[in-house]
Amino acid sequence: MKLIVNLIFAGLLLCSQAAWADEVTGISPEQLLDMQHNQNALVVDIRTEAEWRNSGVIADSHKLQSFDRQGHFDAEKWLTDLRKLKSSSDQPVILVCRSGNRSGKVGALLTQQLGMKNIYHLNNGLQAWLESGHPVSPNCLQVACK
Repeated sequence: MKLIVNLIFAGLLLCSQAAWADEVTGISPEQLLDMQHNQNALVVDIRTEAEWRNSGVIADSHKLQSFDRQGHFDAEKWLTDLRKLKSSSDQPVILVCRSGNRSGKVGALLTQQLGMKNIYHLNNGLQAWLESGHPVSPNCLQVACK
């Protein structure tokens, strides 16, 4: 199963943005806040530890790195960790990365290949969040930052 999921994900990485844009719903920073507060959306920051340190994280988000330092993605482990964070199977999940590229690709894996519902990603990533004037919390040691 691990090999199959990793092969599927590798194939998605080779696809253009147009291939996944219609499947994963991109949202604005304001929509993220609304969903986080009114729909109990799970915000998952998939950036690297170095990125979390450099720029901080969105308050109440969960850090779940998608790619390791060598650029590898352990899809099976990542999905297991994601499922542990979800409070219910239908809880909305909002993926966040630096620019929206990685979060869109991971979202495509979740929706197109694994059939998950209620998966979103922050359009233009943390860059859009910061450009909109929203604050970030400093990186912290816990998985969830408050």
